[in-house]
Amino acid sequence: MFRMELTQRLLEQFLAVADEGHIGRAAQRLSMTQPPLTQAMQRLERAMGVKLFDRTARGVELTVAGRSFREDAERLSTAYGAAIRRTQRVAAGLQGVVHVGFVVSLAYRFVPDVLRASATALPDLTLHLVQTRTTHVFDAVRSGQLDVAFARGPVQGADGLVIKEVDRENTVVALPRRHRLAEKPAVGLVDLGDEPLVLPSPQSLPGLSAQIHAALREAGITPRIAAQTDELSGMMTYPIAGLAAAVVPEQVAAMRHPEVVYVPLSDHPPNLVTSIIAVHRPRTDRAVTRLLDLVTGTRTGQGDRRAASNAGVDHRR
Repeated sequence: MFRMELTQRLLEQFLAVADEGHIGRAAQRLSMTQPPLTQAMQRLERAMGVKLFDRTARGVELTVAGRSFREDAERLSTAYGAAIRRTQRVAAGLQGVVHVGFVVSLAYRFVPDVLRASATALPDLTLHLVQTRTTHVFDAVRSGQLDVAFARGPVQGADGLVIKEVDRENTVVALPRRHRLAEKPAVGLVDLGDEPLVLPSPQSLPGLSAQIHAALREAGITPRIAAQTDELSGMMTYPIAGLAAAVVPEQVAAMRHPEVVYVPLSDHPPNLVTSIIAVHRPRTDRAVTRLLDLVTGTRTGQGDRRAASNAGVDHRR
């Protein structure tokens, strides 16, 4: 029975002697003296119960058993080193798997931007994406099903979790292509006073619903509610069908459809500026914090560029 601990150092010593064919040269290569290296090889042979080296006038030669063990020792040494490096990279947040949740409205631009930035800056970090509803985000993060989640603020029921704003976004109006306002360069909320509107459900999208209702109240509008939906993707079916307009976050405009026109809001109500938030547990691992640092830096730069370019963007196409 093998009772000696087969350490990385012992493997390195054996491989050095096997490579050099000489105890003295191997000891020099290992920055050690010859006697302890000789003793280490003797202990290894006794522990294994086999002869690994034949002593010759010029040094040592591997026996048949020694040559066989050399192949395994090289694999073990490589695996040892790889395991240590991998563990260190995981601890540093550079490698591993991060389970990332996101609400569907962030799938059009925000999440692809996160994936692209992570693939460039953190190539050994795997992001496992899980689409979820806003109402499920907090429980999923608390339970550990998700390491971090991206949703829209404001939020409720996030007790015990860390909330960090990582981006902000204006809103646009999604209109049926043949709508009377579709050719305007911009519209105000007052222009929607007599229009049927599809709105987000206060149960499924409470933050966005509260924001839109507050903005309509401040504009003095009592909305003609055509429908309320659980997801932004569901809201878009009404403009596509030509049945109603919808006030949606700007990045939804990335979901092009020939029957929909996106028109900017001329008045840009402050309470329709949507915050995009990251949710995670207080003592999260380094990979999550690295990802959030990357997201914050990336979105700041892109936000500046979008602000400069949006003045010339025609959301109607």
